[in-house]
Amino acid sequence: MSRKVLVLGETRDGALRNVSYEAIAAGKTVAEGGEVVAVLVGESVNSLANELIYYGADRVVTVEDVKLGSYTPDGFSQALLAVIEAESPEALIIGHTALGKDLSPKIAGKLNSGLISDVTAIEVAGGNIVFTRPIYSGKAFEKKIVTDGLIFATVRPNNIATLEKDESRSGEVTSQTVEIKDLRTIVKEVVRKASEGVDLSEAKVVIAGGRGVKSADGFEPLKELADVLGGAIGASRGACDADYCDYSLQIGQTGKVVTPDLYIACGISGAIQHLAGMSNSKVIVAINKDPEANIFKVADYGIVGDLFEVVPMLTEEFKKLKVNA
Repeated sequence: MSRKVLVLGETRDGALRNVSYEAIAAGKTVAEGGEVVAVLVGESVNSLANELIYYGADRVVTVEDVKLGSYTPDGFSQALLAVIEAESPEALIIGHTALGKDLSPKIAGKLNSGLISDVTAIEVAGGNIVFTRPIYSGKAFEKKIVTDGLIFATVRPNNIATLEKDESRSGEVTSQTVEIKDLRTIVKEVVRKASEGVDLSEAKVVIAGGRGVKSADGFEPLKELADVLGGAIGASRGACDADYCDYSLQIGQTGKVVTPDLYIACGISGAIQHLAGMSNSKVIVAINKDPEANIFKVADYGIVGDLFEVVPMLTEEFKKLKVNA
């Protein structure tokens, strides 16, 4: 059964986030040969439309307004609801990001629709679109289908493989005018506390430190390794509570959920709250002096040793590999 699927493209600092392409790939599966329409909402987003077409969107609808320069739930929901009303899609896909987690319940409530959140896999089985999502802090998974009404889901970053970019693809790009009014929130300024570099939630490689780093300076060897691997720095709640780093780097049940290709845990014991945020990483490497640390139970590879000795050794070896590559 072919469907029209609406996909929200997400931007940051004037560029598309990778989760936008993953959402398009998810939309292709849900559409089953139907049309995938990408939506861009912002102050100046028209120039980004073709990129979404290259990654699989059939059409792009943009909504531009100075009031949409920064995300607000009121402004973005007005814009997206107007496009939904005009397009009448059978399905809606949004990234399970900070923006998506805030916006999707509001949209679902306005549409009186169900919502399947934090989807990690999508497949067609028995004539149904089957969504897989983690439950119980990632200790189990459930499969869900939508039997009636709008199919509405958010997809976890780094779980749905993107389609190959094809710059020969073409598609219609249209602008829709939406009157954005009665905003209860206006963003005057955005102050970023996270360090510059790779976005933690979308990073393919994450180097995370726990209490074992002992201080803020203890993160320096981890940052050097992350630079060599093109990765991002993360942290356990223990490291954040000890003021070794900012809470924006926290990974876990009360922090960010990450699913990189490679996760290196340095000086992290492996509390269940932390495992909830990283246990679905594709390859997990644990470095800890305690051979009984819980992190080794989920690790694919374990190194029992002092992280201040092991991490610099890894950094040097990776540097050699890059030189010889």
